[in-house]
Amino acid sequence: MNITKCIDSAGQTRVALVENGNLIPLQTTAELPTLAAILAAENPQAAAASLARDQPLAIDDSTQWLPPIDQQEVWAAGVTYKRSQTARMEESEAAASCYDRVYNADRPEIFFKATPSRVSGHQQPLRIRTDAKWNVPEPEITLVLSPKLKIVGLTVGNDMSSRDIEGENPLYLPQAKCYDQCAGLGPWITLMDELPSADAITVDLKIVRDGNIVFDQATSAAEMARKFDDLVQWLGRDNTMADGAFLMTGTGIVPTSDFTLLPDDVVNITIGGVGTLSNRIVQGAGS
Repeated sequence: MNITKCIDSAGQTRVALVENGNLIPLQTTAELPTLAAILAAENPQAAAASLARDQPLAIDDSTQWLPPIDQQEVWAAGVTYKRSQTARMEESEAAASCYDRVYNADRPEIFFKATPSRVSGHQQPLRIRTDAKWNVPEPEITLVLSPKLKIVGLTVGNDMSSRDIEGENPLYLPQAKCYDQCAGLGPWITLMDELPSADAITVDLKIVRDGNIVFDQATSAAEMARKFDDLVQWLGRDNTMADGAFLMTGTGIVPTSDFTLLPDDVVNITIGGVGTLSNRIVQGAGS
């Protein structure tokens, strides 16, 4: 079951199912007033199925997607793939031992990524910083967590990063990671009772510039050095997620140092069994 948020033909924000090329707006109730409330239910799929449906809306170029988030926090894990460890060590000699140690340590790197207002949905813009020269997308399998930190589904995540800022000094990580339009989520949440095998959760990144694919690479969760459940339990240590959370699980695809995003690039990230998140890149005030 795929569930998301959108703006309907009357201009109203709606929770909707995605079925057969259509959005099916749901009639929320006092007991289930929001998407977050559905995700917090004991059985989110049953909760969504219990709501009455409005007439389908065909998905086309006029569809106004919203990120499938309410008030949840967005967190992210780093250096969970071998390629990510290598890339981080390439960024900076000063940081190399830091990233090497965290890759092999019991405690993972987990950091705060975004507030909901900094998240973009499918076909909404994502931003590269004006004070950075090396900006990349980071395609990530993103866990959707209930307030009890139960994994209730997956979505596609883009953990945008300013690599030169992070590489200059690891203490600059928050500035490299957290800013306006710094995170992409969507196009929907795929609700799951049980996650598929790691090798079935594939990740594909394609970057389009002037109509041409300028970057194309793929990996899968089977290449991760960390387990999803382990990342979640570390996130939950001495940490309460009253509204639930999204946890980006790290990237195994990192463009080389001679590649940086440019304004008007289109980043397409596909997670196997979930869907494709597409975002145009912007930069500067008023974008």
